[in-house]
Amino acid sequence: MKGYIHSLESFGAVDGPGVRYVVFFQGCPMRCTYCHNPDTWEFNSGTETDTDEIVEKFMRNRSFYTSGGVTATGGEPMAQIDFLTELFEKLTEQGIHTCLDTSGIMFNPENTEKVDRLLKSTSLVMLDIKHIDDKCHRELTGHSNKNILEFAKYIDSKNIPLWIRHVIVPGLTDTDEENRLLGEFLSEFNNIQKIEALPYHSLAKPKYENLGMDYPMKDTPDCTKEAAARAKERIENYIK
Repeated sequence: MKGYIHSLESFGAVDGPGVRYVVFFQGCPMRCTYCHNPDTWEFNSGTETDTDEIVEKFMRNRSFYTSGGVTATGGEPMAQIDFLTELFEKLTEQGIHTCLDTSGIMFNPENTEKVDRLLKSTSLVMLDIKHIDDKCHRELTGHSNKNILEFAKYIDSKNIPLWIRHVIVPGLTDTDEENRLLGEFLSEFNNIQKIEALPYHSLAKPKYENLGMDYPMKDTPDCTKEAAARAKERIENYIK
């Protein structure tokens, strides 16, 4: 089966456990104001690639990834769920650890058949929760977070290991109230292995300029590692 990918990265050190082979899927319905990959937004573009091609490229250097595996990110991988599922199934057959890095925006709790099949070959889900408050989430991404939070609960019900990613943006996601609400929500789960509070940075500005796009966060300062660490501590304290 063929699908559209943006690019492949042979050495991913922050995309799941161990050293990862990272597949960047093309296409995303979200329009996050701090997105650092706006070049992955457009659907049906990028490079048309067959799942066998990706598996073959990975297997050539499999010994290099003994502590890791393959991560699907984007863009939004679940927007091409049939292509993604076939890829993960072929990797799982070879005993490869698979990691799904997703926003969860494509999840529909009323129709889970395809998701169920995908999750059977998914070793780990990294779920990026943009904002815990629905109104703020809409302003930040253009979409509700209702189904995203339902997806988190669904992953928990399937007992699949989960990492939570949360970008700490000054003035948006660094408040005690936001951190408290997120921590209280996450306290309901049994499958969370790790929480990552990622400091917002403006390194994507040149990408926007090259694409002829206005960078919407130009007046927002970068988040320091110390501020992100404090936010993570607050979130984890509320989980406890």
